[in-house]
Amino acid sequence: MIKVLFVCLGNICRSPTAHGVLEHKLAMAGLSDVVEVDSAGTAAWHVGKEPDLRSQLAARKRDYDLSHLRARQAVAEDFLEFDYVLAMDYSNLENLKGIVPSGDVKTMPELFLEAYSTPRLKAQGLTEVPDPYYGGEDGFSAVLDMVEDACEQLILDIKSNNKLNIKSK
Repeated sequence: MIKVLFVCLGNICRSPTAHGVLEHKLAMAGLSDVVEVDSAGTAAWHVGKEPDLRSQLAARKRDYDLSHLRARQAVAEDFLEFDYVLAMDYSNLENLKGIVPSGDVKTMPELFLEAYSTPRLKAQGLTEVPDPYYGGEDGFSAVLDMVEDACEQLILDIKSNNKLNIKSK
């Protein structure tokens, strides 16, 4: 089983959006039984709460369901358990680096858009997923656009690494 963790600040907008999108895309690709997805925040403000309603609404318009997700805080043990720990922005990446345990870890955190960028995202100069709260009415849809592209790249990476011993669909 390959395990993917998305991380933003509060785990109520960007990381649960990526979580829901990747789960949906994995199901469509027939990979739900071999790739597990989770999301977390670097802060504990929203632990146990569902994603922001604006994130849920933007996702629902594209047939993604975020309603079952609940916020949790990222912990040091995540680096021992997950194959991918993907931060939404530089601040989240720095926060994650601060909780990486000493010794052997399974993975180190990466910046999601930097690691799994597409030509469209590169052309826009995007390296991090911006906080949708600063994007006005379109902020949540813009985040969803970026996340959808990067999730496609992540699935290609998982398949190409052949960690799952699967054939491309």
